[in-house]
Amino acid sequence: MPHIEKPISLELVGVTKVYPGVIALDNVSLNIRGGEVVGLIGENGAGKSTLMKVLGGTIAPDRGRIVIDGADIADLTPARAVELGIAFVHQELNPFGNLDVTANVLLGREIRKGRLGFLDGKAMEAKVSPLLEMLGTRFGPKDPVSALSLADQQLLEIARALSINVRLLILDEPTSSLTLSETQRLLDVIRRLRDDGVAILFITHRLGEVEEVADRVVGLRDGRSAGELAPAEINKDAMVRLMIGRDVSQFYETSGQAAGEIVLETRQLRTRTYPHEEVSLTLRGGEILGLAGLVGAGRSELARVLFGIDMPEAGTVEVLGETVPPGSVTEAIKAGICLVPEDRKSEGLFLDFSIAENISVPSLGSLSRHGFVDRDAELVLAKEARREFSIKAPKLERPAGELSGGNQQKIVLAKWLATRPKIIILDEPTRGIDVGAKAEVYHLMRLLAAQGAALLMISSDMEEVIGVSSRVMVMSRGRMTGVLQRHELSEENILRIAVE
Repeated sequence: MPHIEKPISLELVGVTKVYPGVIALDNVSLNIRGGEVVGLIGENGAGKSTLMKVLGGTIAPDRGRIVIDGADIADLTPARAVELGIAFVHQELNPFGNLDVTANVLLGREIRKGRLGFLDGKAMEAKVSPLLEMLGTRFGPKDPVSALSLADQQLLEIARALSINVRLLILDEPTSSLTLSETQRLLDVIRRLRDDGVAILFITHRLGEVEEVADRVVGLRDGRSAGELAPAEINKDAMVRLMIGRDVSQFYETSGQAAGEIVLETRQLRTRTYPHEEVSLTLRGGEILGLAGLVGAGRSELARVLFGIDMPEAGTVEVLGETVPPGSVTEAIKAGICLVPEDRKSEGLFLDFSIAENISVPSLGSLSRHGFVDRDAELVLAKEARREFSIKAPKLERPAGELSGGNQQKIVLAKWLATRPKIIILDEPTRGIDVGAKAEVYHLMRLLAAQGAALLMISSDMEEVIGVSSRVMVMSRGRMTGVLQRHELSEENILRIAVE
């Protein structure tokens, strides 16, 4: 990455953006200079996404000024933002799966040759390869994007942002799908870019990462500036107070109750991803069983088999001693199993459907009369869910895709819990949601366990695994490598078993 000849100087002054019934940004000011990393923190709905859209030129503020390199920019557009060296890595990934890595990275900025303007494949690969090398990716410039994992797609988006002459790089939850080693590699890249004169706006709910790389921290709360932290003031407690205006007490409080009878048991279960490895586990009512391991350990594949999405290669799944027919989501739901998937956007929600419609989907059988959905009953169910889960939405008729990540996750939880499941599988339950919403999810998980439900939680957040789990099972390359009881839980113990 070459040194920036003219580092950016950007300032937002009194920026306000109002939507019908909602003040998204209220007199917000922010400044950032080349060669610094500014952490932007706030709960979902605090105004971070709107601020990003203003900086990217996709929306114009109703009031306020955007000053870049000392000049007022009254008509900032996405094209103008790129010209000024502003690049984004968005939390929601939208790669083109039918193209290879190089085509995705240089989309719209292809290198051509000759009078006919044919693509210069070699020149394009030569431009992309150093970026992939710098990020330490496991994939190459010719690899099809359709074959990339979620973590690899995240690195692809970062490579795309770096491929322009970037002066301000805005990262929105860039590590949400990355392993520990990939996260550290990305943080090293951020430091290197900062040293080269790039300004970094780092938006994340992982406050430990902010502590590692941020030179300053700026907080947003309810669309307003909540304050700023100098380097010496940056710590998790201070950032939580900045975000939500209070301390989060007993953030990882455990229920302390004894586990009940065995609710779920797998016997010699083998997935198609790891057909030669058997997984046998037991899950008891009233416990939160953490499932830890590195990316590629086979945890999500196991969850898909338990929920009937994928057929097992061999073995059985039993609920309360009864065998569940394999490869059938319908039979899994009948047995009382539900799955809150890792990717709520594509697997957990119908984004164009209303909040009420999403919540009612698994319960349509009980909400229908003579083949027609009772909309009044559906609305009653949705209102109860909104109250119980504190879903922040003025109208239940709004599309679910319009809500923040934390509220979307609450909808996914609400729709399944309306079926009163015995077994709840949560795959990365707090991925991409803020600290306040995390606290609410943890409280709900403890409440469900106290009511006798059996919870299986897959998480790559080591602090979360240690803080929430009654006990932890560790996987590596498709097999169980160890079980840790509550008093044995530590990051060192988990990682030691995960790399066996």
